[in-house]
Amino acid sequence: MAFITLNKEKLSHNYQFLDQLFKSNDIEWGVVTKLLCGNSAFLEVLLGLGVTEAHDSRISNLKTIKSINPSIQTVYIKPPAKRSIEKIVKFADASFNTELDTIRMLSEEAIKQGKTHKIIIMIEMGDLREGVMGEELIDFYGEIFELPNIEITGLGTNLNCLHGVMPSPDKLVQLSLYEQLIEAKFNKKIPYVTGGTSVVIPLLLQRMLPAGINHFRVGEMLYFGNNLFTDEPIDEMYSDVIKLYAEIIELTEKPKTPTGTLAENPSGEMLEINPDDYGKKSYRAILDIGLLDINPDFLISDDESLEIAGASSDMLVIDVGITEGEYKVGDLISFNLKYMGALSLLNSDYIEKKII
Repeated sequence: MAFITLNKEKLSHNYQFLDQLFKSNDIEWGVVTKLLCGNSAFLEVLLGLGVTEAHDSRISNLKTIKSINPSIQTVYIKPPAKRSIEKIVKFADASFNTELDTIRMLSEEAIKQGKTHKIIIMIEMGDLREGVMGEELIDFYGEIFELPNIEITGLGTNLNCLHGVMPSPDKLVQLSLYEQLIEAKFNKKIPYVTGGTSVVIPLLLQRMLPAGINHFRVGEMLYFGNNLFTDEPIDEMYSDVIKLYAEIIELTEKPKTPTGTLAENPSGEMLEINPDDYGKKSYRAILDIGLLDINPDFLISDDESLEIAGASSDMLVIDVGITEGEYKVGDLISFNLKYMGALSLLNSDYIEKKII
């Protein structure tokens, strides 16, 4: 069975680097835990680092976090579904919101449960995922700020999550100005402007972050240590906190081109043959992992000489080269991962999870 590993020491190193970075800039932050897909062993390692605020998009994951440490503030980071209101109020101390009717339902449910539910209003800043339009924000806030058992603690936005719109100082200044506008209009204090995510950290490192941004929620950079502007590792961080290991289950010299009539494979792909490969052979290794587990585009082999030849539902084919090299059946091939690949693997029941 293929397996992924979480390296405790490297995760701790990345966490401490970020924690110090934020503290030195008077910024509060929470950890986005959705990558771990509710894996209790991995969550215990993460939460044991001193996390005080956990952000997730799955209620079941927040429930697991509360069972591990009830004192951690849990934040549901997408607009709540109406059918999930009861559970969100029960397991999330706060939630991201964009719909008036939903917030009214949260207010009613919070009254029933005897709780105060915190609200972060998400604002559309150009990436066209969730968010209240800026010109509607004043009216929106005016409708909800006096709802019982609701406390509006922040304004936020998401960038680079859907269409790849990158953050900029101008966009983040605009976000902080929305906070100032609301505070002046309603004479109400909004404690947090949560404009910071992993993709915004490079602006902080370059001292280009507007002063009004005082809260971050970070996942990808914590686990992968990459600058999302350059897609290069940050020198002070580890990029291999999470790794994949897959076993070679066949290693055979075969032609580089298939024989027979070609049609689309089950993934709807039609192979384009390189004429230079006709008559050539290479060693092909089959690994015990496939498309059911991960899109091969999200794999980064530790051995740069290996080439991914293709994948089916349960097997990944690697071109090893014209010789077997040092590989044999039973060997493990190790990979670093891109974020979406790690998310797929952690969500799979077929991949073993190990802590090292």
